[in-house]
Amino acid sequence: MARGSRLARLAALGLLGVVTLTGCDLNNGFWRFGWPAGITDQSQEMRRLWTGSVIAALIVGFLVWGLILYAVFRYRKRGDELPRQTAYNLPLEIVYTIVPFLIIAVLFFFTVVVQDKVKKVSAHPDETVAVHAFKWNWQFVYANTTGPDGQPVNTVGSSTEIPILVLPTDKDIRFELSSSDVIHSFWVPEFLFKLDVIPGNANGRNNVFDVTVRKTGAYVGRCAELCGTYHAFMNFEVRTVSPADFDAYIKARESGLSTAQALEKIGQPGHATTTKPLSLPQTQALSGQTNGG
Repeated sequence: MARGSRLARLAALGLLGVVTLTGCDLNNGFWRFGWPAGITDQSQEMRRLWTGSVIAALIVGFLVWGLILYAVFRYRKRGDELPRQTAYNLPLEIVYTIVPFLIIAVLFFFTVVVQDKVKKVSAHPDETVAVHAFKWNWQFVYANTTGPDGQPVNTVGSSTEIPILVLPTDKDIRFELSSSDVIHSFWVPEFLFKLDVIPGNANGRNNVFDVTVRKTGAYVGRCAELCGTYHAFMNFEVRTVSPADFDAYIKARESGLSTAQALEKIGQPGHATTTKPLSLPQTQALSGQTNGG
């Protein structure tokens, strides 16, 4: 047992040395352990959970490897005499049962804590966007806006145009998802988060989540649930801009400008830059299937 304890202490000291040598910066690329760099506050919560889980796995791994090596060298064959045989070791078996349970319980606890943080919604979000999914495209409706027709400002995609979802940075953004036909899934890889869009659930009930984006840019969005023939082409683009540019964009849309025109007015490309629309013969165009469009 003494040697086992020394091995455990050695593994812990080795891990501590790695932390020290990397400057203890848990936000750098090394400590992400391959986890993608997200652009939202919620993605950073998930990254911290991943980092902690990997460190815990490494500690357990080093301990197990150390015990294996200890057993290999301590009990290696030294002659032809058969070693003393042990039928069972009740205390050891109890430890082997309790320790894995404790590890799973701790990981489960922190997973639930992070899940609650990621899925937490604000009572008063800064912006609300209704996302309507249909076969096979998207419609984005900005609540609390009024277009020239008296309806909220919206952007809807077609087989010839990728819909662009414009969002402000540093604001709490509420997404309310709905589907007019089958199950879709709203996924922006840089959010490190996706949510199934289940038909029949009213907005504000189950298909709701909040994000706070911290980085400007253009990011592809996808449907992550197999939903039919053209599922693979059911893409959209998220364009994150400064709050001032977002306000100018909404004002331009309310004045009657199209999505492309409003984007160009604030100095942004008018069309998607991260993905291309599905190329179909005119007779197969999907724009007519925009049920909510």
